[in-house]
Amino acid sequence: MTLYAEKIALELKVRPQQVAAVISLLDEGNTVPFISRYRKEMTGTLDEEQVRITAELLEKLRALDERRAAVLKSIEEQGKLTDELKSAIDAADNMTSLEDLYAPYKPKRRTRAMIAREKGLEPLAEVILRQARGDRAAEAIAEGYLNEQVTTVAEALQGARDIVAETISDNANVRQGVREKALKFSMLYAEKVEDAADEKRVYESYYQFEGRVDRLQPHQILAINRGEKEGILRVRVEVAEKDWRPVVETEFEANILSPMVDELMLAIEDAAERLLLPSIERDVRRELSEKADGHAINVFATNLRALLSIAPLAGHTVIGLDPGFRTGTKVAVVDPTGKLLDTGTIYPHEPQNKWAEAIDTLQDMINRHKVTLITIGNGTASRETEKLAAELTRNAPSVKYLIVNEAGASVYSASPLARAEFPDLDVSIRGAVSIARRAQDPLAELVKIDPKSIGVGLYQHDVDQTALSHSLDGVVESVVNQVGVDVNTASPALLTHVSGIGPKLAAGIVAYRDSNGVFKSREELKKVSGLGPKAFEQSAGFMRIRNGSNPLDASAIHPESYAVTLAVLERAGLTPASPLSERKTALEALTARTPPEKLAAEIGCGLPTLKDILEQLIRPGRDPREDTPTPILRTDVLKMEDLAVGFELKGTVRNVVDFGAFVDIGVKQDGLLHKSQIPFGTVLKVGDIIDVDIQKIEKERGRIGLGWVKK
Repeated sequence: MTLYAEKIALELKVRPQQVAAVISLLDEGNTVPFISRYRKEMTGTLDEEQVRITAELLEKLRALDERRAAVLKSIEEQGKLTDELKSAIDAADNMTSLEDLYAPYKPKRRTRAMIAREKGLEPLAEVILRQARGDRAAEAIAEGYLNEQVTTVAEALQGARDIVAETISDNANVRQGVREKALKFSMLYAEKVEDAADEKRVYESYYQFEGRVDRLQPHQILAINRGEKEGILRVRVEVAEKDWRPVVETEFEANILSPMVDELMLAIEDAAERLLLPSIERDVRRELSEKADGHAINVFATNLRALLSIAPLAGHTVIGLDPGFRTGTKVAVVDPTGKLLDTGTIYPHEPQNKWAEAIDTLQDMINRHKVTLITIGNGTASRETEKLAAELTRNAPSVKYLIVNEAGASVYSASPLARAEFPDLDVSIRGAVSIARRAQDPLAELVKIDPKSIGVGLYQHDVDQTALSHSLDGVVESVVNQVGVDVNTASPALLTHVSGIGPKLAAGIVAYRDSNGVFKSREELKKVSGLGPKAFEQSAGFMRIRNGSNPLDASAIHPESYAVTLAVLERAGLTPASPLSERKTALEALTARTPPEKLAAEIGCGLPTLKDILEQLIRPGRDPREDTPTPILRTDVLKMEDLAVGFELKGTVRNVVDFGAFVDIGVKQDGLLHKSQIPFGTVLKVGDIIDVDIQKIEKERGRIGLGWVKK
């Protein structure tokens, strides 16, 4: 563990003791959210990202050591493990270096070199490699190695060269050196495959493309990979001779006085062309793809975190509209708690064009259910449906509308979760319910959907899906636990992501709630079948019970700290039931009399935990989403024709990508705020509300260029 802690600490620029504590906690079965929130004294207040990175690096280091052990065992069983080789393998600090060392000993399918060895030509190959001086010609030397299987000098020399070529290609120093040069200086070329169909000319930028690999952008690599996969592009990587040859010749030095010098040079050419460079090209492509994947996954994760962190619009009764043309627009009405009140289908658009009837239907729903918000999915027919909402809001000033990202709504509506929630509801209507609820609490609704189906990424279908799922699941877990979960209203999907819970316990909590009524205390959670001491320890602090028997259960204070909390309250002259209006003044007076460091020591508590307790006593169960801007609610619709260069508008950031941000400004097309327009140092997130102006309008291409407006 010490070695792991030192390596990870170096990467994170923290103390090894902090990392060692995290490793120990992880090995004891503690979750990342629990460690970062409730074990700050042990970790030296490492934040959640540092704890999560530690967990990921630990997994990689352990996988490396497992592979190292397997490699050592394999070579030892072959009887070829020397002290020098073992030392080199032990020192390998990444999987690539380890595999380079293993390459000469790795079991292979029958190769030309293997066949030559079987024919007894390895000693002749050794002669070529030694490059000893001598007067006899290569052919004469080779005659000494003829046998029943090798009957000609030419065959003998060819077989020996095959062995030498494989030896050169398998050499760890050669592979590492050539790979390093290739990753810096090689060129990637892409060209269009003749007769390949690219009707929308998606890959036109890469029909005749070349770029040095170390200068390629992640979105270029991902686009090229996709074009190649679709059979539209042909791709190759070229390593210049000046980059690979010196590396090889440094390791396998030719001697012009050796009769075998020409044989070595021929073997070097063969090794490079047939074995080494194709392998290095695969390595370069893999490395480029991994880096591009990592970047794309990070973009997706960042956008997903921002989307899940959008402030909920509480207190609204909502009509959700899932727009459509031929099959109609599906309608669902939900109350402020998300309970389904009403459903229907309207046909305001082509081919039925029942506009007036649709208006009457929706107006009736607004009146009967006292609707205050209309949400519209942003897919097909969304802007046409927006006109419908705008007309309704003109007649009802108290009603606003909002276009929401409907990505994944169809995935949810056909899922087992949706079937369990609404067994008697048509699949298409379930989508409208999801669209309605997304405004009320984006997090609670979006956790029901596979994160990969929420379209806020960059080439998300092309990247490593396992790595993507791992990253996105981590984001969902992080946000859910930062926000906290009301255990008496949360869906099984939301509870699943609570630290220490998972799907089975989530279902058990809901089943208990359905049978016994609302939970009155956190202690009651222990009665849920399967929720043992460890699960309770990991989860309790993240689950809120409002209006229960213990006021502290509504906060993020962990039950293990209740005794300390009561001691703090007592010293401040308060009780758990004291109103919030009294707490701030009393606690400030307490810390003025007794500095937090001294107070922590007196009550037997760590300073980080005490600070968290004091914050929670003043703002119990604070939702961090309260700090984010609420979505823009609209009452009228804009068309592209309404815009002119110079117009200033408020917009909502819908997606952040490498080259800028797409911003919803209230027209059908999102505008592009190019990265060159974003002030240096400004980091935009999905859901941010920003001021922009119109800089360019391309009606025929449906494109709007935006500029940044400083306020």
